[in-house]
Amino acid sequence: MLFRSIAGLGNPGRQYEQTWHNSGYQALDRLAARHRLPLERIRFRALTAEGQIEGSPCLLVKPLTYMNLSGEAVREAARYYQIPAENILVIYDDIDLICGTIRIRRSGGPGTHNGMRSMIECLGTQSFPRIRIGIGPKPDQWDLADFVLSKVQPDQNGLWSSAVDLAVEAAELVLKEGLSGAMATLNRRQGL
Repeated sequence: MLFRSIAGLGNPGRQYEQTWHNSGYQALDRLAARHRLPLERIRFRALTAEGQIEGSPCLLVKPLTYMNLSGEAVREAARYYQIPAENILVIYDDIDLICGTIRIRRSGGPGTHNGMRSMIECLGTQSFPRIRIGIGPKPDQWDLADFVLSKVQPDQNGLWSSAVDLAVEAAELVLKEGLSGAMATLNRRQGL
């Protein structure tokens, strides 16, 4: 049975807790709670938890390195557990997707996301699966960095929270049905 890792990207610290950029953290926290896997152990410069999700042995990784160095923590954990890149599922926010939607991808570039840039650089490949949580579009008057680090506004919180929950379900589906099955199920549900 393959050992897998699920990493949720974000920034540590109370000031970042309810920000758009911490969507990956939010999803990982909810996944961990749902499967009673407390993210408490600090290893690899990350909060980690080990256990079974959908019958698959998993390592949950919540990097504490701040977003721009996320890949360093995930790389350390992957090396220790000998988890190949294609078995590392990364959950993160994506400004290019509309708020309330998610996408599962097999691979791809980082776009404007510095956390994903770090992941690709540290893992040495773009070929790892990811779940993108839509936080867009960015309001015209906002700078990108200021927007992603801003708090989710009350009028968008319900939509955003639903997308985070959908990302949790997507992670479970990837483990249960494989990447293709999860993509087909969720694309159909979102009308894609």
